[in-house]
Amino acid sequence: MAAFGGARPRPLLLLLLAGLVHGAAAVFVVKDANGTACIMANFSAAFLASYETRSGPKNVTFDLPSDAVVLNSSSCGKENTSDPSLMIAFGKGHGLTLNFTRNATRYSVQLMSFIYNLSDTQIFPNASSKETKTVESATDIRADINKKYRCVSNTQIHMHNVTVTFRDVTIQAYLANSNFSKEETRCEQDGPFPTTAPPPPPHPSPSPAPESPSVHKYNVSGANGTCLLASMGLQLNVTYKKKDNTTMVKVVSINPNKTTAGGSCGAQLVTLELRSESVTLLAFQFGMNASTSRFFLQGIQLNMTLPDARDPTFKAGNNSLRALQATIGNSYKCNAGEHVQVTEAFSVNIIKVWVQAFQVQGDKFGSVEECQLDENSMLIPIAVGGALAGLVLIVLIAYLIGRKRSHAGYQTI
Repeated sequence: MAAFGGARPRPLLLLLLAGLVHGAAAVFVVKDANGTACIMANFSAAFLASYETRSGPKNVTFDLPSDAVVLNSSSCGKENTSDPSLMIAFGKGHGLTLNFTRNATRYSVQLMSFIYNLSDTQIFPNASSKETKTVESATDIRADINKKYRCVSNTQIHMHNVTVTFRDVTIQAYLANSNFSKEETRCEQDGPFPTTAPPPPPHPSPSPAPESPSVHKYNVSGANGTCLLASMGLQLNVTYKKKDNTTMVKVVSINPNKTTAGGSCGAQLVTLELRSESVTLLAFQFGMNASTSRFFLQGIQLNMTLPDARDPTFKAGNNSLRALQATIGNSYKCNAGEHVQVTEAFSVNIIKVWVQAFQVQGDKFGSVEECQLDENSMLIPIAVGGALAGLVLIVLIAYLIGRKRSHAGYQTI
């Protein structure tokens, strides 16, 4: 992989920047040797990273800055040889890479990776390591060929101990006219509909939109008492091939009233298992880091039946996740919800999640550690309230000054 430190932008790669209230929004354009654009991306991004210091674990947040550059390692790809990639560098050796791939009808960001340099003391003060680390994850960023991917909602990508929050995203690869298409494929977060609706079948009517998932409280207990409390709604997003070889995106909301829950408690691993008529197994595995005293969602496994699929048995899983993190003894809460990309074909929307693993006292949630999206949502009313209070104060002062002057204008006869 190309180095990110001290990189220079390639002349054929164009980077246009404009400021936003939340960090910097950027339009990145990658061109080939003929000057034809093959990738365009417009988004702002915020990073939440956990790292070790001499005094213990620490979380840090930072935005994609306005002086980010496109690396000359970015590529339009070569047919049957390599795929297009967009590589963005910023700061002292940090970089974000989007690797694209396509089939006959769709393209996607197959893999996203982030390189960060712990020796950058401005972002990672007092880091116990000076290493350069790399994390990566599959994503659900995908769209139809010759359409742009559009997502107004905040979207989170979890990559081990780093979470990237994208805002107001427009991305298109394999461009046909060196500019964004007027047609678009919307992300799942922008509506209750699938990202791309497949062609309707010739005879059956289209299936109704899935119900919004109900929030339910789950409890897993062992010999030593409760080891997991979880209150959440669950929505599964599954991509698969139908029998007629068309691609289908199925959205399944978990109905707690038709689901049985179980699980197990271990010293290093806590598991919640859910089963229903169509879902043979949906398992959430929570691990812990003893050195940092933090728990996290480590793995998600899904086995389910898809009657209209080319292969009716659908299986997907990932045991290297790093989501829903909090200090052991505390609880993790996110009213804004979490979107966890498990594999390229499977992701989970976790609605109004509140979870605590391992040390659960008295079957009650401990002190709350809120997600970044909830913390940001609190800042908006505070800022508006402060601005209104300031405006009232200015009006009051102006009124008092004007009243005093009007009194001074009268003379005693």
